[in-house]
Amino acid sequence: MSLADAPVRVRFAPSPTGALHVGGVRTALFNYLFARRHGGEFLLRIEDTDQTRFVPGAEEYILEALAWCGITPDLGPHTGGPDAPYRQSERKPMYRQYAEQLIRAGHAYYAFDTEAELEQMRERLKAAGNAAPQYNYVTREYMHNSLRLPADEVSRRLDAGEPYVIRVKVPRKEEIKFYDEIRGWVTVSTTQMDDKVLLKSDGMPTYHLANIVDDHLMRITHVIRGEEWLPSAPLHVLLYRLFGWEQPKFAHLPLLLSPDGSGKLSKRDGDKHGFPIFPLDWTDPATGQRSSGYREAGYLPEAFINFLALLGWNPGTDREIFSLEELAQEFSLERVGKSGVKFDKKKSIWFNQYYLRRLSDAELAAAAAPFIERAGLTVPPDLSLERIVGLLRERAEYLTDFASQGRYFFHDPTEFDEKVTAKRWTAEGAAHLAALHDRFADLPDWTAATLKAETEAYGSAAGSGLGQLMPLLRLATTGLGFGPELFELLEVLGRERVLSRLAAAPQRLGVPA
Repeated sequence: MSLADAPVRVRFAPSPTGALHVGGVRTALFNYLFARRHGGEFLLRIEDTDQTRFVPGAEEYILEALAWCGITPDLGPHTGGPDAPYRQSERKPMYRQYAEQLIRAGHAYYAFDTEAELEQMRERLKAAGNAAPQYNYVTREYMHNSLRLPADEVSRRLDAGEPYVIRVKVPRKEEIKFYDEIRGWVTVSTTQMDDKVLLKSDGMPTYHLANIVDDHLMRITHVIRGEEWLPSAPLHVLLYRLFGWEQPKFAHLPLLLSPDGSGKLSKRDGDKHGFPIFPLDWTDPATGQRSSGYREAGYLPEAFINFLALLGWNPGTDREIFSLEELAQEFSLERVGKSGVKFDKKKSIWFNQYYLRRLSDAELAAAAAPFIERAGLTVPPDLSLERIVGLLRERAEYLTDFASQGRYFFHDPTEFDEKVTAKRWTAEGAAHLAALHDRFADLPDWTAATLKAETEAYGSAAGSGLGQLMPLLRLATTGLGFGPELFELLEVLGRERVLSRLAAAPQRLGVPA
C-alpha cells in the first residue's frame, strides 16, 4: 500500500537534550490534531542518537509535559506498539545495514579523515575565500575516503579497525524538488549541499539517517515539523530517492518569534518579557539553573493549548475559543501560515483568564489549592477555599494569583499599603475603626448586607461616607488598598477575624498621623 492510500500516521520526535520548548509543544500539538482530524495515529519517538547531548530526566520531562497538555501519543516508548522500540538508541544495530546498503549501491562511502585533517581542509578552503567550507563533491576528491583510496587500502583500514564515518554521496549539479504542504514547491541545487555523515564513528546514526529509516519503517505519512528543519529536507528527500522508498508528505511550521519580531523565540525573550518558555518548570542538571514553566506559573492546560494552537494556525473565522476536541475537528494544514508569528504574552493571559472564569468555584478551588500550598499557606479551618476563590476570581490572571492576592485570607496582614496608610490612617480614621469595631461586634447577623448597612448607618451619623470608611476597613483587614467587594470579603473573613484585625489596627499601623 502506498503512503498516499495508507491511514494517516504522524510522529513527534524530540531529542532528550533538555526542556521541551514551547515551539516543540506546538509541533507536537499540530501533529496530534492532524492525526485526530484524519482518524490516524500519533506516534512519539525519542531521538537520542547524540549521546553527548543526552540529559538525564529530559525524556521523563517530555512525557510529563505532553500529559499535562492533554497530548496523548497512541504509540511510543511508554505505550509500546508494533514498531517498538521507540527510542533510537535501542534501535542502534539496525541502522548500519541501511548505511551499508547505500555504500553497496554507490550512494555513500567510508570516510577515514581525522578531526585534524578535517580542520586543515576547512582552513584551506577559508584561506581560498570559501566562507562556508563543506565536505562535498569537490573536497571529497582529495580527502581520505573510499571514493579516492584504492579498494585494498580501504579494506586494510576497515580490517584494522581504523575509525571511520559513512557519508552520503550527494550527486553533482542536480535539483532536489519537493512539495511542502505549507510552503508549496521547494527546489534546492545539490551544489548547495554537503556530504552529510550518516553513521558516526561510534556506530550511532546521525539524525538524518535514523530519521529517514525510522519514518520509513514506522510508515509515517506526514512529517510535520518546525521551520528550522527545512534546510535538512532536501537531503531527506534525496535519501528517500537513494533508498528507493516512497517519501512522506512534508509540512514545515512557521517559527515562533519573540514579542518584538526580532528573531526566534528564546529563553532570553521569556526572561526579558516575563513569560515562561517551557511547559513545565525545568532545572538544568548540569548547571542547577531553574527555568519557569506554564504549569507552575499558573496557566490552565486548556488555556495554554488554545493559545498555542492559534500561533501559526487560524480557523478561517473570528472564533478564538476551542477545546482540544474542537481543535481536532477544525485543524488543517491549509490554514497554517508560512510567516513567523510573534508571541503575544497579553493574549496568553487573556486566554488563561477566560478559562479560569469558566470554572465553577469548586473546580477553581481544586485547581488553586496546590498553588496555595506551594506558597506555604494553609486555609484556616473556618474558611471556605471555594468562597475565597469566588471573591478573587475576577481579578485573577493565573492560578498563582489566589495565593499572592489573597494572603490576608490565610494569615493576618503584616504589611500595609503605604499610600492608603498615609492618606487614611489619621486620628479620625482610628476613631472610625474603633467605633465600627464596636458596632460590628453587636451585629445579630454577619452578612455582607448587614455589614454594609451598619457601615452606612454609622457613616451617616458620623458625617462620613462609604468613600472614607471603606478604604480604612480594607486597609485594617487586608493591608491592601484594593481588592474584591469589601463587604463580601468581610463576610468571608468572619466576625472573629475581622474584629480581631480592627482591634489590632492601632498596634499594627502605628500612631495615626
